[in-house]
Amino acid sequence: MITAQTFKRGSRPRPFLMGILNVTPDSFSDGGKWDSPKTALAHALDLIEQGADIIDIGGESTRPGATPVSREEELSRLLPVLKELIPSIDVPVSVDTMKADVAEACVALGASIINDVSGLGDPDMAMTAADCGVPLVLMSSYGDPSTFRTQTIPGDGVLYAREKLAGLTEKALEAGVREEMIILDPGIGFGTSPGQATEMLAHSSDFSLGRYPVLIGPSRKRFLSHAFPGKDPDAATAEACEIAASSGADILRVHDVGRAAERF
Repeated sequence: MITAQTFKRGSRPRPFLMGILNVTPDSFSDGGKWDSPKTALAHALDLIEQGADIIDIGGESTRPGATPVSREEELSRLLPVLKELIPSIDVPVSVDTMKADVAEACVALGASIINDVSGLGDPDMAMTAADCGVPLVLMSSYGDPSTFRTQTIPGDGVLYAREKLAGLTEKALEAGVREEMIILDPGIGFGTSPGQATEMLAHSSDFSLGRYPVLIGPSRKRFLSHAFPGKDPDAATAEACEIAASSGADILRVHDVGRAAERF
Protein backbone atom coordinates (compact mmCIF):
# COMPACT_ATOMS: atom_id res chain seq x y z
CA MET A 1 0.00 0.00 0.00
CA ILE A 2 1.33 3.43 -0.96
CA THR A 3 1.39 6.09 1.73
CA ALA A 4 3.05 9.50 1.79
CA GLN A 5 5.77 7.94 3.93
CA THR A 6 6.63 5.72 0.95
CA PHE A 7 8.26 8.84 -0.45
CA LYS A 8 10.40 9.82 2.53
CA ARG A 9 13.99 9.59 1.33
CA GLY A 10 15.56 8.29 4.50
CA SER A 11 18.91 6.80 3.43
CA ARG A 12 17.94 6.78 -0.26
CA PRO A 13 20.75 8.54 -2.19
CA ARG A 14 18.47 10.64 -4.38
CA PRO A 15 14.99 12.12 -4.08
CA PHE A 16 12.01 10.54 -5.78
CA LEU A 17 11.50 12.06 -9.23
CA MET A 18 7.97 12.97 -10.27
CA GLY A 19 7.69 13.28 -14.05
CA ILE A 20 5.22 15.86 -15.33
CA LEU A 21 2.67 14.73 -17.91
CA ASN A 22 0.39 17.61 -18.94
CA VAL A 23 -2.59 16.63 -21.08
CA THR A 24 -3.63 20.24 -21.52
CA PRO A 25 -3.63 22.50 -24.59
CA ASP A 26 -2.29 25.51 -22.68
CA SER A 27 0.33 24.54 -20.09
CA PHE A 28 3.19 27.02 -20.09
CA SER A 29 5.94 24.84 -21.55
CA ASP A 30 4.39 21.73 -23.10
CA GLY A 31 0.72 22.46 -23.75
CA GLY A 32 -0.83 20.29 -26.46
CA LYS A 33 2.13 17.90 -26.84
CA TRP A 34 0.78 14.90 -24.92
CA ASP A 35 -3.00 15.32 -25.09
CA SER A 36 -3.90 12.01 -26.76
CA PRO A 37 -3.79 8.68 -24.92
CA LYS A 38 -1.13 7.22 -27.22
CA THR A 39 1.24 10.20 -27.11
CA ALA A 40 0.71 10.54 -23.35
CA LEU A 41 1.58 6.89 -22.77
CA ALA A 42 4.67 7.16 -24.97
CA HIS A 43 5.85 10.20 -23.03
CA ALA A 44 5.15 8.55 -19.67
CA LEU A 45 7.21 5.53 -20.70
CA ASP A 46 10.01 7.86 -21.77
CA LEU A 47 9.90 9.65 -18.40
CA ILE A 48 10.08 6.31 -16.59
CA GLU A 49 13.04 5.27 -18.75
CA GLN A 50 14.74 8.51 -17.71
CA GLY A 51 14.22 7.64 -14.04
CA ALA A 52 10.75 8.85 -13.02
CA ASP A 53 9.45 7.21 -9.85
CA ILE A 54 6.00 8.83 -10.16
CA ILE A 55 4.02 10.18 -13.13
CA ASP A 56 1.99 13.33 -12.35
CA ILE A 57 -0.81 13.85 -14.85
CA GLY A 58 -2.66 17.16 -15.09
CA GLY A 59 -5.69 18.19 -17.13
CA GLU A 60 -5.93 21.86 -16.16
CA SER A 61 -3.15 24.40 -16.52
CA THR A 62 -2.14 26.31 -13.39
CA ARG A 63 0.14 28.73 -15.22
CA PRO A 64 -0.42 32.41 -14.35
CA GLY A 65 -3.43 33.72 -16.25
CA ALA A 66 -4.70 30.28 -17.22
CA THR A 67 -8.43 29.97 -17.92
CA PRO A 68 -10.20 27.59 -15.49
CA VAL A 69 -11.82 24.55 -17.07
CA SER A 70 -15.02 22.75 -16.14
CA ARG A 71 -15.14 19.41 -14.37
CA GLU A 72 -16.43 17.82 -17.57
CA GLU A 73 -13.61 19.24 -19.70
CA GLU A 74 -10.93 18.21 -17.21
CA LEU A 75 -12.29 14.67 -16.98
CA SER A 76 -12.51 14.43 -20.78
CA ARG A 77 -8.77 15.12 -20.88
CA LEU A 78 -7.73 12.92 -17.98
CA LEU A 79 -9.83 9.77 -18.08
CA PRO A 80 -8.93 8.50 -21.58
CA VAL A 81 -5.25 8.96 -20.80
CA LEU A 82 -5.53 7.26 -17.40
CA LYS A 83 -7.30 4.28 -18.98
CA GLU A 84 -4.32 3.88 -21.31
CA LEU A 85 -1.69 4.67 -18.70
CA ILE A 86 -2.63 2.75 -15.55
CA PRO A 87 -2.45 -0.80 -16.99
CA SER A 88 0.72 -0.02 -18.92
CA ILE A 89 3.16 1.38 -16.37
CA ASP A 90 4.54 0.12 -13.07
CA VAL A 91 5.07 3.38 -11.17
CA PRO A 92 2.45 5.29 -9.16
CA VAL A 93 0.32 7.85 -10.98
CA SER A 94 -0.48 11.17 -9.32
CA VAL A 95 -3.40 13.30 -10.50
CA ASP A 96 -2.81 17.06 -10.46
CA THR A 97 -6.27 18.54 -9.88
CA MET A 98 -8.01 21.15 -7.77
CA LYS A 99 -11.43 19.46 -7.94
CA ALA A 100 -12.47 16.80 -5.44
CA ASP A 101 -14.84 14.99 -7.79
CA VAL A 102 -12.18 14.86 -10.52
CA ALA A 103 -9.70 13.44 -8.02
CA GLU A 104 -12.22 10.81 -6.93
CA ALA A 105 -12.90 9.73 -10.52
CA CYS A 106 -9.18 9.44 -11.25
CA VAL A 107 -8.47 7.42 -8.12
CA ALA A 108 -11.30 5.09 -9.12
CA LEU A 109 -9.37 4.41 -12.34
CA GLY A 110 -6.16 3.69 -10.46
CA ALA A 111 -4.44 6.99 -9.65
CA SER A 112 -2.46 6.57 -6.42
CA ILE A 113 -1.84 10.18 -5.29
CA ILE A 114 -3.87 13.43 -5.33
CA ASN A 115 -1.77 16.54 -6.01
CA ASP A 116 -3.87 19.57 -5.05
CA VAL A 117 -2.10 22.81 -5.97
CA SER A 118 -5.05 24.87 -4.72
CA GLY A 119 -4.34 24.05 -1.08
CA LEU A 120 -7.82 22.66 -0.35
CA GLY A 121 -9.52 25.32 -2.46
CA ASP A 122 -12.28 22.78 -2.97
CA PRO A 123 -13.78 22.29 0.51
CA ASP A 124 -14.50 18.64 -0.30
CA MET A 125 -10.93 17.76 -1.29
CA ALA A 126 -9.59 16.68 2.10
CA MET A 127 -12.59 14.48 2.87
CA THR A 128 -12.39 12.97 -0.62
CA ALA A 129 -8.72 12.14 -0.13
CA ALA A 130 -9.52 10.62 3.25
CA ASP A 131 -12.31 8.49 1.77
CA CYS A 132 -10.11 7.40 -1.15
CA GLY A 133 -7.28 6.43 1.20
CA VAL A 134 -4.50 7.82 -1.00
CA PRO A 135 -1.69 10.31 -0.30
CA LEU A 136 -2.62 13.98 -0.64
CA VAL A 137 -0.17 16.71 -1.66
CA LEU A 138 -1.01 20.01 0.03
CA MET A 139 0.53 23.10 -1.56
CA SER A 140 1.02 26.58 -0.19
CA SER A 141 0.39 29.54 -2.48
CA TYR A 142 -0.14 33.28 -2.26
CA GLY A 143 -2.96 34.69 -4.37
CA ASP A 144 -4.42 32.81 -7.34
CA PRO A 145 -3.40 32.09 -10.96
CA SER A 146 -4.43 35.59 -12.04
CA THR A 147 -2.05 37.23 -9.52
CA PHE A 148 0.88 34.80 -9.14
CA ARG A 149 3.18 37.00 -11.24
CA THR A 150 2.03 40.38 -9.95
CA GLN A 151 1.56 39.80 -6.22
CA THR A 152 4.12 38.05 -4.05
CA ILE A 153 4.31 37.02 -0.41
CA PRO A 154 5.02 40.05 1.78
CA GLY A 155 8.01 39.40 4.02
CA ASP A 156 9.56 36.00 4.74
CA GLY A 157 8.52 33.46 2.11
CA VAL A 158 9.79 30.44 4.03
CA LEU A 159 7.92 31.43 7.18
CA TYR A 160 4.73 32.16 5.22
CA ALA A 161 4.79 28.77 3.49
CA ARG A 162 5.50 26.93 6.74
CA GLU A 163 2.56 28.60 8.46
CA LYS A 164 0.27 28.06 5.47
CA LEU A 165 1.21 24.38 5.28
CA ALA A 166 0.65 23.95 9.01
CA GLY A 167 -2.87 25.31 8.60
CA LEU A 168 -3.61 23.11 5.59
CA THR A 169 -2.31 20.07 7.43
CA GLU A 170 -4.58 20.79 10.38
CA LYS A 171 -7.60 21.05 8.06
CA ALA A 172 -6.71 17.80 6.32
CA LEU A 173 -6.28 15.92 9.59
CA GLU A 174 -9.59 17.26 10.88
CA ALA A 175 -11.27 15.97 7.69
CA GLY A 176 -9.94 12.48 8.31
CA VAL A 177 -6.75 12.39 6.24
CA ARG A 178 -4.26 10.24 8.11
CA GLU A 179 -0.92 11.79 9.04
CA GLU A 180 0.97 9.19 7.02
CA MET A 181 -0.94 10.25 3.89
CA ILE A 182 0.19 13.91 3.76
CA ILE A 183 2.88 15.38 1.48
CA LEU A 184 3.74 19.09 1.66
CA ASP A 185 4.74 21.47 -1.16
CA PRO A 186 5.79 25.09 -0.40
CA GLY A 187 4.51 26.29 -3.78
CA ILE A 188 7.61 27.73 -5.43
CA GLY A 189 6.46 30.12 -8.16
CA PHE A 190 2.92 30.43 -6.84
CA GLY A 191 3.05 34.00 -5.57
CA THR A 192 6.76 34.00 -4.72
CA SER A 193 9.40 36.48 -5.82
CA PRO A 194 12.56 35.11 -7.48
CA GLY A 195 14.46 35.70 -4.26
CA GLN A 196 11.84 33.94 -2.15
CA ALA A 197 11.73 30.98 -4.55
CA THR A 198 15.51 30.63 -4.43
CA GLU A 199 15.50 30.80 -0.64
CA MET A 200 12.82 28.11 -0.46
CA LEU A 201 15.02 25.75 -2.48
CA ALA A 202 17.74 26.06 0.13
CA HIS A 203 15.34 25.43 3.02
CA SER A 204 13.38 22.43 1.73
CA SER A 205 13.49 20.52 5.00
CA ASP A 206 11.85 23.46 6.79
CA PHE A 207 8.59 22.57 5.06
CA SER A 208 8.37 19.05 6.48
CA LEU A 209 6.99 20.38 9.77
CA GLY A 210 9.16 17.72 11.36
CA ARG A 211 7.41 14.68 9.89
CA TYR A 212 5.99 14.99 6.36
CA PRO A 213 7.62 14.32 2.98
CA VAL A 214 8.41 17.51 1.06
CA LEU A 215 7.72 17.95 -2.65
CA ILE A 216 9.56 20.71 -4.53
CA GLY A 217 8.48 21.78 -8.03
CA PRO A 218 10.93 24.23 -9.61
CA SER A 219 10.65 22.96 -13.17
CA ARG A 220 11.00 25.59 -15.92
CA LYS A 221 9.71 28.36 -13.68
CA ARG A 222 10.44 32.03 -14.25
CA PHE A 223 12.58 32.52 -11.15
CA LEU A 224 15.22 30.20 -12.62
CA SER A 225 16.39 32.87 -15.07
CA HIS A 226 17.18 35.08 -12.07
CA ALA A 227 18.73 32.34 -9.95
CA PHE A 228 20.78 30.78 -12.77
CA PRO A 229 21.27 33.47 -15.44
CA GLY A 230 22.36 32.22 -18.85
CA LYS A 231 21.24 28.63 -18.34
CA ASP A 232 18.49 27.02 -20.39
CA PRO A 233 15.33 26.16 -18.40
CA ASP A 234 16.05 22.45 -18.01
CA ALA A 235 19.69 22.97 -17.03
CA ALA A 236 18.58 25.58 -14.50
CA THR A 237 15.89 23.20 -13.23
CA ALA A 238 18.52 20.51 -12.67
CA GLU A 239 20.63 23.00 -10.67
CA ALA A 240 17.58 23.90 -8.59
CA CYS A 241 16.82 20.23 -8.00
CA GLU A 242 20.32 19.62 -6.70
CA ILE A 243 19.98 22.49 -4.22
CA ALA A 244 16.54 21.30 -3.09
CA ALA A 245 17.77 17.74 -2.65
CA SER A 246 20.78 18.83 -0.62
CA SER A 247 18.47 20.80 1.67
CA GLY A 248 16.12 17.90 2.32
CA ALA A 249 13.54 17.60 -0.49
CA ASP A 250 11.99 14.13 -0.75
CA ILE A 251 10.25 14.49 -4.14
CA LEU A 252 11.21 16.65 -7.13
CA ARG A 253 8.55 17.42 -9.74
CA VAL A 254 10.17 17.99 -13.15
CA HIS A 255 9.54 18.00 -16.90
CA ASP A 256 13.01 16.75 -17.93
CA VAL A 257 13.51 13.78 -15.62
CA GLY A 258 16.72 12.67 -17.30
CA ARG A 259 18.48 15.99 -16.78
CA ALA A 260 17.47 16.04 -13.11
CA ALA A 261 18.44 12.39 -12.57
CA GLU A 262 21.97 13.07 -13.83
CA ARG A 263 22.55 15.20 -10.73
CA PHE A 264 22.24 12.24 -8.35
